[in-house]
Amino acid sequence: MTAVQPDSISDNPALKRRDWLTIGLLSSAHACSHFYQLIIPTLYLSLAHEYGYDFVKLGMLVSVFFVVSSLGQASSGFIVDRIGAPPVLRFGLICFVLSGVLIGMSGGYAALMLAAVIGGIGNSVFHPADYAIINHRIRPERLGHAYSIHGLTGNLGWALTPVFMLALIHAFDWRVAVFCAVALIAFVLVLTWLGRSLLESDEAEPAASPRAGAADEPDLSGESIRTTLAILLVQPALWGAFLFFAFTSMALSAVQNYTIPMLGDVYGLDKVLAGTALSSYMVASAVGMIIGGFLVSANPKTERTVAVSLVLAGGLLLVLALGAVAPFFAIGLVALAGFCSGVSTPSRDMLIRRATPKGATGTVYGLVYSGMDIGASLAPVGFGLLLDAGYRQAPWVGAAAGFVIAAFLALWVAKSVGAPQAGGAKARQVAKA
Repeated sequence: MTAVQPDSISDNPALKRRDWLTIGLLSSAHACSHFYQLIIPTLYLSLAHEYGYDFVKLGMLVSVFFVVSSLGQASSGFIVDRIGAPPVLRFGLICFVLSGVLIGMSGGYAALMLAAVIGGIGNSVFHPADYAIINHRIRPERLGHAYSIHGLTGNLGWALTPVFMLALIHAFDWRVAVFCAVALIAFVLVLTWLGRSLLESDEAEPAASPRAGAADEPDLSGESIRTTLAILLVQPALWGAFLFFAFTSMALSAVQNYTIPMLGDVYGLDKVLAGTALSSYMVASAVGMIIGGFLVSANPKTERTVAVSLVLAGGLLLVLALGAVAPFFAIGLVALAGFCSGVSTPSRDMLIRRATPKGATGTVYGLVYSGMDIGASLAPVGFGLLLDAGYRQAPWVGAAAGFVIAAFLALWVAKSVGAPQAGGAKARQVAKA
């Protein structure tokens, strides 16, 4: 697969200011995506009290949200590559607004389920649209910072939802809280419209061109969806990236869902301390993302940064699983593991960029990021079964294995990017036959 490289127009203060405004606007939209993902979970108790729903019904709403998001994410990238990322991004925010209005006005389960479907459709567009804009609008010297801030604001969106929603539910009621959340997202939607010039491609300053030595590679923007998909699916780098996201997502899901009970079972920590440790993982991960943004520029071999940081994170989780440290140090190791995993994030995104053919940015990011949804849907159930069977350290061991496997997959993706690909022409002939 070929990579795309930004143009060589000299940097200047105006371009720098434009880049940072674009990063800020885009990151605000990305924060809305993570913010909205936790809207329904924060309403569990309120909906149970209002309608008498059990947790099976409530959990089904979230499951439907993410299943729809997974299916939509794999396909929305094709739309991004053909009509452009900005309108697709605004469509996602509009879906959140409509979904939130449905929740706030709901009178039963059918309306809530429809809201979950619409919300899932909206959530599906952000990774393909965001990364298409970043890769086509941000200059190379700021790409690492763009990736790190993009990831950081996603985490901040997660962190904001419980505080925002629960405070408003306590002060007013759950419907008021939902409409206030809708107003917040609608405000960001207005900003993306007012700042649309920051998100749209500038024809006078093309942001991407094939890398040296790849002039004979095709531009997939002019190909049909069938042909593009046929060409991409024979590329080892794409499958490696897909599996990379699946394994890292499984690892993160194991940490997020089961660190609190494991700290209790293995180290005897109470729920408050265990919850603090999990929060420290997320905070340290956000700090790691910021540091990782600087490493992207310092080390062009981004796969090495990814591999080293993920192996370190996996090793720390394995030490935790063995119960080899004192309870006080266990909290620190959890945070350090989060920091290491966070460091890998900007370099990971740069690696995927290197594996992206010209004209297929949205498509590639949509396809590979769907692996994240798949990993997140499989891990909680699988590790929960192992815990129920008595393997109390299984989630940490599984998370360690997931990070290490992902580290080797990153190296494989980098190697595949540099290797000649012979399947593209044949795939194109088959698709057009």
